[in-house]
Amino acid sequence: MSIGADDDLEAMAGMLLKVLHVDEDNGVLHARSLDGRVLRVSGFRHDLPERGDVILVGNGGWQIAPAEVWAASNSVATVRQVIEGGTVLIDDGFGIRTLRNPGKVKVETDNAIEYNDAEGVIRVLSQTPLRSRRFSQDSDQGPDDYFVAAASDGPTFADFGGYPDVIKRARELIETQFKRRRHLDQIKARPVKGVLFSGPPGTGKTHLARIIAHESKADFYLVSGPSVVSKWLGETEDILRRIFDAARESRSGRAIVFFDEIDSIAERRTGDTHEASKRLVAQLLTLMDGFDDQGRSVVVIAATNRVEALDPALTRPGRFDWEIEFGMPDVSDRLAILKVATRGLNVAVDLPLSEVAQATEGWSAAQLGALWAEAALVAAGDRRGKIEGEDLAQAFERVSSRPSRSSQEAHE
Repeated sequence: MSIGADDDLEAMAGMLLKVLHVDEDNGVLHARSLDGRVLRVSGFRHDLPERGDVILVGNGGWQIAPAEVWAASNSVATVRQVIEGGTVLIDDGFGIRTLRNPGKVKVETDNAIEYNDAEGVIRVLSQTPLRSRRFSQDSDQGPDDYFVAAASDGPTFADFGGYPDVIKRARELIETQFKRRRHLDQIKARPVKGVLFSGPPGTGKTHLARIIAHESKADFYLVSGPSVVSKWLGETEDILRRIFDAARESRSGRAIVFFDEIDSIAERRTGDTHEASKRLVAQLLTLMDGFDDQGRSVVVIAATNRVEALDPALTRPGRFDWEIEFGMPDVSDRLAILKVATRGLNVAVDLPLSEVAQATEGWSAAQLGALWAEAALVAAGDRRGKIEGEDLAQAFERVSSRPSRSSQEAHE
């Protein structure tokens, strides 16, 4: 809209405008009205206002109005990077985007700024990020809530029964990405960013991730997909960002970020996908693409029993480079799993483990673990301190008679 005649200026009497740009050579200003329209205004009879002024038009002229009368709503974002030329990268809770800074407001990384699309950066609100918490009774979550402290007696590969091919691949991951990282750097090869554990529930995916962290002496962050999703706008993305930052800054120089049930937060995006889910997937992609471990050994491991449900952008090379598949254990795997479990239990020496392994076709590692829990209950109920063959037989009958529903299977 262009206004240049005195009559038009009189028609604008009483209108509030926010000055966006002043063309002094031509006596023209561009301004925004409260209803969001951008106007080109000329015809003033005296000096023009300055950019950023709130003016009240009237009687063919204008006068400065108090800034607080401007009721337009601005937005708040966090500065992620200042780009050469003055443009800034901001995180507005929906994702990363660029923003103009025509007023050359001095901003730095992590500043909380006020902005709008018409004017760009308006002012710095805080030197540190601000978080939205409308009902701030909940306690803030941070990386420490997801950090699993290392234990001197943590799980080792000896505690993982069966799956020799999976164990071989896991050992290779530790050797190449953690213990021999400097050789990769000398070769100038790109380290593995992500490893995807796929397979049915109860097959030991989370257990193996803990073992890798312990064997490699890496800091371990366990992120359960459903639990990390927040009801607060932008908070889940912020939590993920802070976890990645903490992993990068690990004192040991080694870290693993493990996402359990990643399909719950990174499902395939479609036209029907909720906007919050789209933002979350976009944030995860941004974190993995921009994840520079700066010479440190950091690996993202994710577990899912629904690979087909994951967004294809997440599984392409350069993000999750490896996939380790956990199938249902075969008879030799089941026998190894049963034997491993006996190491921490007081059991008779003549238990029929081979027969049990043969009889449990189609059972997961979690179901096999449930055998020992039931056998212990039987023995304790009979006032005995050792698991005998008869206890294992009764336990088999109990576990095998349970309804075969995935929701009733124990998680890893």
